[in-house]
Amino acid sequence: MRSRWFGLLVALAALAATWYAWDQLPPRMATHWDAFGHVNGYSPRAFGALFAPALIVALTLLFQVLPALDPRHRNYEKFIGTYWGIANCVLLFVGLIHVMMLANALGYPVAMTRVAPLGMGMLFIALGNILPRVEPNWFVGIRTPWTLSSDTVWRKTHRTGGWTFFLAGCALLIEAVIPLGNFWPAMVITIAVAALIPVVQSFILWKGEQGGQA
Repeated sequence: MRSRWFGLLVALAALAATWYAWDQLPPRMATHWDAFGHVNGYSPRAFGALFAPALIVALTLLFQVLPALDPRHRNYEKFIGTYWGIANCVLLFVGLIHVMMLANALGYPVAMTRVAPLGMGMLFIALGNILPRVEPNWFVGIRTPWTLSSDTVWRKTHRTGGWTFFLAGCALLIEAVIPLGNFWPAMVITIAVAALIPVVQSFILWKGEQGGQA
């Protein structure tokens, strides 16, 4: 999971799934669902079956060049395995959603409004375990004006963010089985709280540092 080329393996697997399913796919595929699981968006077969593999390749290449573009590129040497862990978790999530969409198009009873939240919950749990190891940089992690202004604030905030993301992931796994009418508000609140706590903490820590320097 820490390989810089793992995304290409995910893309190849996604393309293999597309190739396997291609002749059985309908001319138009469901590609969007509303909050209650009803299909409300379709795309031509070529777009629906090839967009995700292309996106995975593009993101893999983007993740390759971001460290070189970062003014703090030397920091990546300290957490390069963690960096690729984050990148590959995101790429794997996109690949899994692609496979579920293909399965749905082939007529399998895939409840996208349940599968996607479960995948999101697992993604948050994975990110929660990884975040505390992210060193200061401009592209990945909890980037606020205050974490970017202080390495100490960055590290303390990311330790907190690791816990809030992990707990949010666990909550999403539980919430994924409640009635859809209740799930979506619960999901929004869960993600908002998980993101807001470390952001607020970063400001408070930064203010404390400024007070100590006065």
